[in-house]
Amino acid sequence: MEKSFKELLKASMKSEDTEEWLDVYFTRPIGLAFALFWNKLGVHPNVITILSIFLGIGAGWMFHYTDVQSNLCGVVLLMLANFCDSTDGQMARLADKKTLIGRMLDGFSGDLWFFSIYLAFVIRLWNQPMPGLNMTWGIWILLLGAVSGFLCHSPQASLADYYRQVHLFFLLGKEGSEFDNYKQQRHHYELLSRDQWLDRIFYYNYANYCKSQEQRTPLFQQFFARWQANPDEEVRQQFLQGSRPLMKYCNLLSFNLRAICLYVTALLDCPWVYFLLEITVFHLMYIYMHHTHERLSSRLTNQLI
Repeated sequence: MEKSFKELLKASMKSEDTEEWLDVYFTRPIGLAFALFWNKLGVHPNVITILSIFLGIGAGWMFHYTDVQSNLCGVVLLMLANFCDSTDGQMARLADKKTLIGRMLDGFSGDLWFFSIYLAFVIRLWNQPMPGLNMTWGIWILLLGAVSGFLCHSPQASLADYYRQVHLFFLLGKEGSEFDNYKQQRHHYELLSRDQWLDRIFYYNYANYCKSQEQRTPLFQQFFARWQANPDEEVRQQFLQGSRPLMKYCNLLSFNLRAICLYVTALLDCPWVYFLLEITVFHLMYIYMHHTHERLSSRLTNQLI
């Protein structure tokens, strides 16, 4: 018996703990409709991910213009890119086509979207006057964009993704998460022959991505090592209870809120405000999320001693 759309929608989601309301009621249903269409055509999820890259880069191109029509076109293109991003994940879960390369490509596509958009904002603002000053932005907007993108957005998004996968691991186990570690991925990289150069590039970068996440979470690493040696069920439940409230910050630091701020500031012709929001509001959320998660891990480590 075929499943209903509602049943398929539920099956295509990761968990109620980690899904944002905007995704549940807007992005995921549209993504599922696309997924069912592409599945009928036999299209692989990775092809949809590649399509999202072109859409995201196209959005960046439209955001370098200052007129409202071009910016609205950029909004539509980025929304389509996000629908594709949702579609490929839902396709992979429904058709059991999940692969590590697909996961890495998925993360890479989002990086390319935002790199294109940040670069577009820099180009757009370069010759515009700075608010309240008798000078143009020039090199200062490049510095602001670089701090916003490389020092704020990148660590925010990667740690939010890590905490979400950690939560899914404790909630659903390894099969229900994409929680990986540096040693395993590095070992896999070293087993690949030099002829498998594309796989080597993927695994090398993914191993280093995992390493950067682990280096920023030393107290969680201590807790997880001890819990693995003694997987206490009560401690697992306590971890989930403490981690669950942080999932809203993981969602806020992912796509939706960031995209809404981007759309508004682009349409109001003040994209420099978006960079400032990244550096201040978003980064304060990141600091709180990181500090709270590490404190939770430390407390539970003491219970396992």
